[in-house]
Amino acid sequence: MTLTARTILRLAIGLVVGITLVFLPAGSFRFWEGWVFIIGELGSFIVFSILLLKWDPQLMERRLHAQENEPEQRVFQKLWGLIFFPALMLPGFDFRFGWSHMAVWVAVAGQAAMMAGTFLIFGVMRANTFAARTVQVEAGQTVISTGPYALVRHPMYAGIAITMLATPLALGSYVALTLFALLLPLLVFRLIHEERILRRDLPGYAEYCERTRSVWCRGYGNRR
Repeated sequence: MTLTARTILRLAIGLVVGITLVFLPAGSFRFWEGWVFIIGELGSFIVFSILLLKWDPQLMERRLHAQENEPEQRVFQKLWGLIFFPALMLPGFDFRFGWSHMAVWVAVAGQAAMMAGTFLIFGVMRANTFAARTVQVEAGQTVISTGPYALVRHPMYAGIAITMLATPLALGSYVALTLFALLLPLLVFRLIHEERILRRDLPGYAEYCERTRSVWCRGYGNRR
């Protein structure tokens, strides 16, 4: 199967799963926050993936590969799935049973923050062709120190953290915020382990760490 075909298949599966997890618990397509999420978040991933096929097909190939080699990262994947999928379903139940009474402006602010985090993730991919979906160091890989990497060492984690915290608000649910927040310790776990791999296997990374001391946000520093 060609790269384009595999990309389309992955996007189609993601879209179907996303729509199902958002609207099935809601029991209604009148869940307007859900439509904003589908069109904004998943729609932007579809558009960017299509552009990535043209801009950097090698990175698209890397993003399609999801099998982790490191046992610690396989544990991360399992725990992430156990939390993320129920967390994405919870706002739908919240809509159905009326647990949260969120003001429209809070949901709109959450949607704006969610999109900001998403575009930060895309910007990182544009800056770093080695931004694989898995933790690995490839032959010929070099340290990226330009763009967002000039400020922090792991800007993609910052984008993911923003997106995860903003998503429940974008979907109109205070209740789901706690569950999404549980994903942040998992991100820290993944980051710490990835740092060890990069320091060990990527030439020049230790020197880059000395120049760029913030890990994923200004002020976080080298707390490991």
